[in-house]
Amino acid sequence: MTDDERAEHEARLRGLLYLSCPDAPAGALEATAEAITRSAGRVPAAAVPEAADLARPRQPYSADPLNLCGADLRGAALMGADLRHADAYGADLSGADLTGADLSHANLTGVDLSHAHLTGANLTDANLSNAQLSHANMNGAVLRDAALTDTDLRSALLCGVDLTGADLMYADMTDAHLRGAVLTGADLSEAVLTGADVSEAVLMGADLSGAVLTGSALEDATIPCPDHR
Repeated sequence: MTDDERAEHEARLRGLLYLSCPDAPAGALEATAEAITRSAGRVPAAAVPEAADLARPRQPYSADPLNLCGADLRGAALMGADLRHADAYGADLSGADLTGADLSHANLTGVDLSHAHLTGANLTDANLSNAQLSHANMNGAVLRDAALTDTDLRSALLCGVDLTGADLMYADMTDAHLRGAVLTGADLSEAVLTGADVSEAVLMGADLSGAVLTGSALEDATIPCPDHR
């Protein structure tokens, strides 16, 4: 097994272990996945010792937030996962399946979620500043009051997404699909929406000062008098 294959195997194991033992401490998940990966290719003589910690309930989020900082979870299967308040700063979740996952209040600053599946996910009050979300499928997701400052949303699927009160200042939404999105009270100042489909979107109370809407589709959108280029 090559180093790249081992890293990918460990990442997938962490995803599976989290879904199987959502109340286990993050450290136990990391240690167990690493131990299993080290033993790949050998028939285990006994259970992996690190697995014993998986049964220990995690403390409340305020005392023991799930620590996924810098984690390599490329392509991980995390459908419906409870990731509330998780700290995933700088993690790689590119191509991961987070359909229906709860990521509310999570720290996703600088996370790579390009090509990830986030359909119907809850990202209320999540921090996605400087995150990579290009080509991500976020149709129907909830991002109320989320921070998406300077976030890369190029060609992202955001149809019907709830971005009420979200901070999208300087976000790059070039060619993004925002049909039917709710952007009431959102901050879109200096955002780039070149070629974006914003048709049927609701933008009442949104701040569009300095926003770039060149070539955008705005048919049937509810939009205030804009101050954009």
